[in-house]
Amino acid sequence: MKNEDIFARYNRQIFIEEIGLEGQRKIMNSKVLIIGAGGLGTPVIQYLAAAGVGTLGVADFDEVELHNLNRQVIHNEKSVGISKVKSAELFVKNLNHHVNFIGIEKKIDDENGEEIISQFDLIIDGSDNFKTRYLVNDACVKLEKPLVYGSILGFSGQVAIFNYNGSKNLRDIFPEPPFDENLPDCDSLGVLGSLPGIVGSMMANLALKIITDLPLQFNQLTLIDTLNWRFQTIEF
Repeated sequence: MKNEDIFARYNRQIFIEEIGLEGQRKIMNSKVLIIGAGGLGTPVIQYLAAAGVGTLGVADFDEVELHNLNRQVIHNEKSVGISKVKSAELFVKNLNHHVNFIGIEKKIDDENGEEIISQFDLIIDGSDNFKTRYLVNDACVKLEKPLVYGSILGFSGQVAIFNYNGSKNLRDIFPEPPFDENLPDCDSLGVLGSLPGIVGSMMANLALKIITDLPLQFNQLTLIDTLNWRFQTIEF
């Protein structure tokens, strides 16, 4: 893009003293992988594409279902029955055609996780199960990739940055995943549609701060309680 086109599109970010044109170019040169195009992944996709992230990878193996639409805001009624990755790609192309979208219609697992993650500078985990969360965390530690983490349930959420500039990772606060496979999740207890928008927006904000080298607080887990409107930070 020409400088005048960059300014015309992104001037509200460029006007921020801490970002400027240099920070915008960092955003445009970044390669970010979002794992999951569901409740958390969709607001992250939306805001990072709008911000002008140069390469946006999205990994998901599910199709859009009708019950997704209360919270997965980039999908719509016409998306039902098609893959979430294809729906995400259509959304991104309509929003910002300058973004290089890489669709990965695969489940991240032990066989492909490291290979996929190695291709990106920053990883954002919007997955909805413990196995994937720990697999992604461990791959990021091994490959020295920073990781933005989030989770949601009901009215509550969590956000953290792991493995960035020597900071701690998921296993430092939760050494092992729970053994109980019957733990409650969004399928059983539900989730208020606006909650993933709040948590996902926070994750996108942290990602943009990492990309633009803005100050960050490490080794902290932020707990979000939207029912009682309380936010708490736990150091670990």
